[in-house]
Amino acid sequence: MALFYKNNKFIYPIIIVILFVGFFAGGFFIGKNNVELKVCQPETIDFSLFWDAYNKLSANFINPEKINNQEIIYGAIRGMAGSLQDPYTSFFDPEQSKQFNDSLSGFFSGIGAEVGIKKNQLTIIAPLEGTPAQKAGIMAGDMILKINDKETTDMTTDEAVKLIRGQRGTEVTLNIYRSSWTRSKDIKIIRDTIKVPSVKWALKDNNIAYIQIFQFDQILSPDFKKSALEIINSPAEKIVLDLRNNPGGYLELSQEIAGWFLERGKVVTIEDFGKAKEQTIYKTQGSANFVNYPMVILINGGSASASEILAGTLRDNRDIKLIGEKSFGKGSVQQILNLKDGSSLKITIAKWLTPKGASISEVGLTPDYKVEITEKDVEAGKDPQLEKALEIIKTIK
Repeated sequence: MALFYKNNKFIYPIIIVILFVGFFAGGFFIGKNNVELKVCQPETIDFSLFWDAYNKLSANFINPEKINNQEIIYGAIRGMAGSLQDPYTSFFDPEQSKQFNDSLSGFFSGIGAEVGIKKNQLTIIAPLEGTPAQKAGIMAGDMILKINDKETTDMTTDEAVKLIRGQRGTEVTLNIYRSSWTRSKDIKIIRDTIKVPSVKWALKDNNIAYIQIFQFDQILSPDFKKSALEIINSPAEKIVLDLRNNPGGYLELSQEIAGWFLERGKVVTIEDFGKAKEQTIYKTQGSANFVNYPMVILINGGSASASEILAGTLRDNRDIKLIGEKSFGKGSVQQILNLKDGSSLKITIAKWLTPKGASISEVGLTPDYKVEITEKDVEAGKDPQLEKALEIIKTIK
């Protein structure tokens, strides 16, 4: 989701479309309805075409009572955002905007999974911890072919949002294809109120702190600080950091958490706005309490955005080994811009790079130790990735 608190800038892998619901020349249209609006009108754009189409639609549509001027405005804005063909640039109406913001608080309704467009296909990025999606067997990388019998071909994430979200206790059916399957399957999921934990930890083998960060949401900062203090006062001498199925969140939080593991002033990520603009560099500012703890990191195809930033900076700065499977590869930066009626635009404004200058966009992080988890492993309650991580961390001094 990695957002900046101060200016609403974030890099979330995708809209949390499964969790909740998740351009226009319309300024002129609003202006015609006596609403004061300042419009920057490029000289090369002829907005008369918009008005020509609107007038013809109003005069000729068979059911004029169905014409909703507000929805025409929203539809035009959606069309403008969609014309950019960027899966992360989108328009939220007021209701969707509120639901999107609520999702980042760590408390929302839905089935509890992140989705995005990968290789032109609606895809599960990560089922979240303890949610209906996870309990139903949804896995990172699953492709959604249908939502309640509606084909997802050419479907945007916004359209998927409207079909997948719903009231607690209601059912949604996802037709899922997985690379290890010979055919797709229908998976029925009962929607519920979702409360996603931000972090939890446990002591493994007497001296290894096993830390799981589930997403970089608004509650992570105090929760991680609490866990960190417990770890410092425990027998833990080494750390396994689990970022699997972590879809991201606020960039500031990724930067903050990195400050626990790196010395102050180390580069966390580089924000690249393109050739014409100067890069922005984000550095650690934390306490570095864990800088001397040997550690390894777990990643998989559900690790995206802010979790990739954290894994990337720890590998670049401390040569910390990554274990598991290639990460998702969400390497662009979005900014939320609020509109006057409570709606908002989420706009891709930049790409981010690792401290060594590597772009992860659509490429992902390749683990140093590749370890896969099969469905048989899941059914048997086995976690060969964690087992490998524990094996390796024991050899590091």
